[in-house]
Amino acid sequence: MFFEFRQYKMDPSRRAHFAELMDTVVIPFQVSKGMIVVGAWVDQEDPSLYYWMRRFESEEERIRLYETVYQSDGWLNEVKPQLGDTVQEIVVKRIEPSPRSIIR
Repeated sequence: MFFEFRQYKMDPSRRAHFAELMDTVVIPFQVSKGMIVVGAWVDQEDPSLYYWMRRFESEEERIRLYETVYQSDGWLNEVKPQLGDTVQEIVVKRIEPSPRSIIR
């Protein structure tokens, strides 16, 4: 099992709208396709940063879910166009929980 921790950087004036879009459109869509979204956050100190995290049981599951989500007509025709060019920079970290982590 591993997590994908994603950091998105954007113009601070667009973050509130982006966070709302993630909460109401992007995350529900991905969850409906089988993704496990652990959480989403906005940075308290840097108004240009948004974070979210997904969990995968294996690399094979991640590949399958990426295809299921990102190649779907719903993503390509409905969700992705709403995102536009809001995100300027994306950093993705693959992290593994320590043996006693409460997040699994």
